[in-house]
Order: sequence, then C-alpha cells, then structure tokens
Amino acid sequence: METRPGDPAPRSYTPSTGSLSRRMILIAAAWITLLLAGGGFALDRVLTSAVTRNFDEGLEYILTSLIVSAELDPDGNVAFNRQLSDQRFLEPYSGLYWQVSGPGHEPFPSRSLWDRRLDTGMTHNDLELHTYDSDQLDQRLRVVERDVKLPGSPVRWRFQVAETREVLDAQIAALRKTLVRSFLLLAAGLIAMAALQTWYGLLPLRKLRLAIQKLRTGETPRIDGAMPAEVAPLVEELNGLVAHNDRQAEEARRHAGNLAHALKTPLTVIMNAATAQSDDLPATVVREARTMRRQVDHHLARARAVGRRGSAHSRAPVWPSVESVERAVARLYPHVRIDTDGPKDLVAHIERQDLDEIMGNLVENAAKYGGGSVFVT
Repeated sequence: METRPGDPAPRSYTPSTGSLSRRMILIAAAWITLLLAGGGFALDRVLTSAVTRNFDEGLEYILTSLIVSAELDPDGNVAFNRQLSDQRFLEPYSGLYWQVSGPGHEPFPSRSLWDRRLDTGMTHNDLELHTYDSDQLDQRLRVVERDVKLPGSPVRWRFQVAETREVLDAQIAALRKTLVRSFLLLAAGLIAMAALQTWYGLLPLRKLRLAIQKLRTGETPRIDGAMPAEVAPLVEELNGLVAHNDRQAEEARRHAGNLAHALKTPLTVIMNAATAQSDDLPATVVREARTMRRQVDHHLARARAVGRRGSAHSRAPVWPSVESVERAVARLYPHVRIDTDGPKDLVAHIERQDLDEIMGNLVENAAKYGGGSVFVT
C-alpha cells in the first residue's frame, strides 16, 4: 500500500508471546483442576468405603442374630428359637436372604430364596467373618458368611446372609453425583476467582499502558498518579527516560540555533561580497567557508558528545577495532612492528566509532614516538 504525503507513519508492533492474563488463568485453572481431582478421588474412596462398611455392618448384625438364635433340633438340624423381624425374608426374591448349610445336611434357606439356593463354597473355611460380592439369583449380591460349630454338633455349619447391591450402588451413585456437582461448582468458583484476581492484579498495567499512550500523543508531559509498589519503580524509570529525552531534544534545539546563528554572519559576509562584486570575493569565500567549517565541526562535536551521554546501552567489541586500527597504522608506518595480545571476546561500554577514534590516537602516537615497536594488550 502506498503512503501519501501527510499520512501518519505506520506503527510497528512488538511481537507478542500471548496474553499474560490468559497464561495466569490457565495455570490457576490447571492447578485447581489437579487439586480438586485428587481431592475428589480421595474423598470418593473414603465416603464409598464408609457407605459400604455401614451396609456390611447391617448384614453382620443379621448374621450375628442368626447365629445367636440357632440351635439343634432332635434330628440334628439347625433350628431357630426366634424368627427375624424383617419381612423381606418372607417375600420370594425380595433381595434379602439367609441360608444355613452343613456337610451331609440339606441347606436351610429363608423363604425369600423360594426354590433357589445360595452358593456355599464349602471347599474353604470361613472361621472369621468373610464379606464379598457375588452374582447369584440373577442379582448382584453382597454376601457375609461365617462357619460356626453349634454346641453338641460335630458339623461345621456355614451361616450366610446376602442382600442385593441395588440399594448400596444407588447410595454410592448418588454420593458420587453430589461430589461431582459440588466439585465442578467449586472449580468454577475458584477459576472465576482466579480470573477476577488476575484482572484486578493486572489493572495497574492497563492503566500504565493508557498513561503511556497519553504521554506518546502529548496529552500529558509525564506519568502521574499513585501506582502499586511493584509498578512504581517502572513508572519512575519511564518518567526519568522521558525527562532525559526532553533534555536531549532541548540541547539539540539549542545547538541547532547556535549553529544557525554562527553560520548567519559568514553567509551574510559572502552574500554582501558577492552582491558588491568585490575583487577579493574568492578570498572572502575561502576565509568565511573555513570559519563556517570550524563552527560546523565545533557544533557537531558537541552534538556527538550529547549523543554519547544518551547512549548508555552502547556496546562495541574491542578486538575488531584493534585489528582495524592496526591495519591502518601499519600502512602509515610500515617500519613499525605492532604486537597485540588479549582475550578475543572483550566488549567495551562505548560506541564503535568512539572506540576506533581512541584506539587510533593511541596506536598512532605509539607508532610515531615509540621507537619502532608498539605492544597493545
């Protein structure tokens, strides 16, 4: 696109590495998600174990009641001196069952088993309480069992109580649903709080950007207003930089005015001599031109001095300057031997042009008055 005269110069934009706010929010969101996921998993394990343990304790209570009320009838079979009060033991396939089994005896089941029987697995001993899950009766059952020898009986009887896991699984599912919803809500709230904290924490930087924009457009001469302790040093440095640039601009304007004033008189003399067609016009032009040249050199030197004071970031490699000066002096004084020594990666806090001028003066004087040998280290 062509730029027409009078159009403002196009702005150049610094390459961006992404939003600082987005980066902070993403880090906070990832950390919150990781912590809540770990905490939610641990809490789910604890609560699921507690609900399952409570469910098992109910089955253990029923099993203990069966064992306590069990006795042998005259035929050597197990009988109960009192019946359990839960009506589900009387309803066929109600989901709650008990059964007593022994080697050489038919299993003695609850009415709720109807024509079905629980798996006994008599090949192993359950002298201690044994709790497990089992797929039987077309249901997922939670089973507790224990082997007991009743007084006066040589048979090892296995007492079993089983209940469908439907109620237990429903409680666990409801618990997990509540946990997931609660933790999702908590995560959303924490991430929103992190976003609000980031927005509020970076608000001074946005204000500083607007202040710098006003400073650039000339609406304000400096950045004013209270800033947080972390931003205040930056504002002070920016104001110092602006003041330094203002001083440099003022010095440049003053030097330009002085130069114009210094050149005005010689130019006037030349113009008058030319207008009068003076006989010594060539000599006058040469004389005044020398005067103007001295004035220009003088003010350029002062301008360069001002520029050097402002170039605090200047750096120049030493060795290329030394080699350049060595080649130039060797051509001027071919009979002089120049030796150099030192690290090749030295860098001086100076502009390259000034470094060349300093090195040139030193080495040239050494070559001129050093007796034919110059050593630079």
